[in-house]
Amino acid sequence: MTAVIEVENLTKRYRDTLALDNVSFSIEPNTIYGLLGRNGAGKTTIMSILTAQNFATSGRVRVFGEAPYENARVLSRLCFVRESQRYPDDAQPRHALRMASMFFPNWDQGLADRLVEEFRLPMKRRIKKLSRGQLSAVGVIIGLASRAEITFFDEPYLGLDAVARQIFYDRLLEDYAEHPRTIVLSSHLIDEVSNLLERVLVVDDGRIVMDEETDSIRDRAANIVGDASAVEAFIAGREVIHRESLGHVASVTVLGTLTPADRAAISAAGLDVTPVSLQQLIVRTTQHSLHTEGAVR
Repeated sequence: MTAVIEVENLTKRYRDTLALDNVSFSIEPNTIYGLLGRNGAGKTTIMSILTAQNFATSGRVRVFGEAPYENARVLSRLCFVRESQRYPDDAQPRHALRMASMFFPNWDQGLADRLVEEFRLPMKRRIKKLSRGQLSAVGVIIGLASRAEITFFDEPYLGLDAVARQIFYDRLLEDYAEHPRTIVLSSHLIDEVSNLLERVLVVDDGRIVMDEETDSIRDRAANIVGDASAVEAFIAGREVIHRESLGHVASVTVLGTLTPADRAAISAAGLDVTPVSLQQLIVRTTQHSLHTEGAVR
């Protein structure tokens, strides 16, 4: 399968700040990716460079096999829904959607109209007067109705209530099933979007620290809970990425798939094993990486 995006040794520096540090990855067609990480990790910088809205300091970027900068053949096939998207002062949602319909060749007006109703978007109110959630809805509608071959959503849920976020997730999956394309979703609500994601790219301090299929991640860690001495005996020699304790009870997160023998040993020791959510795993992996680097330095 030919990648639609190829990134090699991408570095971005803002004066004394290293935003991206020699990043390399590829993105396959017709897949939903999660681009995850903390604020300031480099997620928006990556998307901005891939959509030619920012410049790399060094490295190589190819989208559909070509450099995206000033390349209409590439840019017409992309949609980037930014958290900080700006519009003219007198623009209304109907103006934004009309402009989008002229730019994106695969635009679906019927889907756009349906989403306007579902998000209860006031089409004739000036965008600068919209609530934060309504502004996010404008971007979500454009991102879904564009049916661009690659669509980037940068924190698309900001200001949306739980009902509106669920509408977004449901419509994304429905339309993706009927019209497969590549979707890159940046979000802090990792557990909320985890069922959407087929592959995860985790950015931490400007570097890619995880690039895996979501299904392969789910069983790679477990929480071992119980008497502290018994927990310590079981985890001896294993990679620990997180630990908590309260009195004589400990909860330790270990990397590695548990074998049937491991589970038998856990049961025999009177311990409990609980699954680690995708969000817990990513948070604890990045924390573990930070602590390990700090120890090395």
